[in-house]
Amino acid sequence: MPIKSFRGKMEDSVPGNRETIRLATNNGAIGYKIVKFQIMPENVGSTIDGNIKIYKIADNPGPSGTVDFSDNTLVAVAHYYNGTYEIDEVVIFDNEIFNQDIYLVYHDEAGTASMNYYIELEQIKLDLGQNTMATLKDIRNIKAGSESI
Repeated sequence: MPIKSFRGKMEDSVPGNRETIRLATNNGAIGYKIVKFQIMPENVGSTIDGNIKIYKIADNPGPSGTVDFSDNTLVAVAHYYNGTYEIDEVVIFDNEIFNQDIYLVYHDEAGTASMNYYIELEQIKLDLGQNTMATLKDIRNIKAGSESI
């Protein structure tokens, strides 16, 4: 199936910084799976200790340095650190198929540096059973997210 790519820049200094990638369709027959997720600072010389997280719900925990892999709405995390003598990047993403919008949040613990992102999503045609399962998971995640607020 085709690959769709998305790229952009997120500012840490913007309160409640979130970005939405619109994927939902009327019938939910197209699913997506992350195949590549990369981040890069806007200014290479900036001191950064930050992460971009991707969630399946809009009412997610938001920008913070905390990463909780027990959160079933968390789809991916990319962490970038450039200290005095080292640069480290870690990207972890789930092999899950989703058919709704995804939401990115960014946080830089070291300051207010901007971060670029690049995401590739593989489009997957869903049969009725897969469509129903993905939609039910999304409904459950939305309900669970609204209960924790």
